Amino acid sequence: MAGPGLGAGGAAVLSARHRHPRAIGARRAAAVTVESIGHWGIIAAGEGQRFRDAGWAMPKPLIPVGGVPLIEHAVERFLAAGAPSLVVLLNAQDHASADWIRGRFSNSAVRVIARTTASSFESLRELLRQGAGWERALVSTVDAWCPSEDFLRFIESAVAHDPDATVLAVTPFVADERPLWVTPDATGQIRDLGGSAGRMVTAGFYLLPERLRRLSPPPSAAGRLREFLAWLVHRGEPVYGVVLDTVVDVDDPDDVQLAETLMAHAPSPPASRGTPSP
Repeated sequence: MAGPGLGAGGAAVLSARHRHPRAIGARRAAAVTVESIGHWGIIAAGEGQRFRDAGWAMPKPLIPVGGVPLIEHAVERFLAAGAPSLVVLLNAQDHASADWIRGRFSNSAVRVIARTTASSFESLRELLRQGAGWERALVSTVDAWCPSEDFLRFIESAVAHDPDATVLAVTPFVADERPLWVTPDATGQIRDLGGSAGRMVTAGFYLLPERLRRLSPPPSAAGRLREFLAWLVHRGEPVYGVVLDTVVDVDDPDDVQLAETLMAHAPSPPASRGTPSP
């Protein structure tokens, strides 16, 4: 951690899978108000240890769900929401994902930043450093999967909150070995975060105010992202939750199967307004 301020055959698995017809929500004009979001970013720096332990050799951003890599799902959700540009933070050693992103989205405003960070909090801090002059940032982890329409609904609800508020996607759908529990009140404000139980769990999507970059959490809150979020809640910061019915944290092969099962029952995506470069 650089300081407390926030400022067996995996490639074969990928090539053998077929792209699910609903694997990506087709890009379309955004149905949400995104003008207040000045910075868009995806954290994709995790090592994917549980996939490697299961014999999946590709880096985590390239893990396929419905035949489509996690990073493609994430980027397409941002583009569908109207992101004019976005930053993807990768591990510095993940050359395969960097090359794949630059090839797939070569004509779009997707910028790859390669950094090896010490923790998820450090990854967030590094991602937020990449933007300038913004008031709110929309951040996603690469392994959070949900239907594109639900992601758009999260943004629509999140931007309606006060610009100084931190807004998290939360879900009652728990399919994680280490869920981050939250307890929101009747207004949606999160009153407790962390611990061994709660009403819902965090879901990997965040709308963050710029002022978070100026906070200096204590060392105990500057390790993992969950510790930083708990510190915000417990110090009385305005932290709110937007409920999404189903979000899968794709951390192992069983999660891939679960996401693909849910994908098979998802509504068809809206009509396309263009596709990324091949």
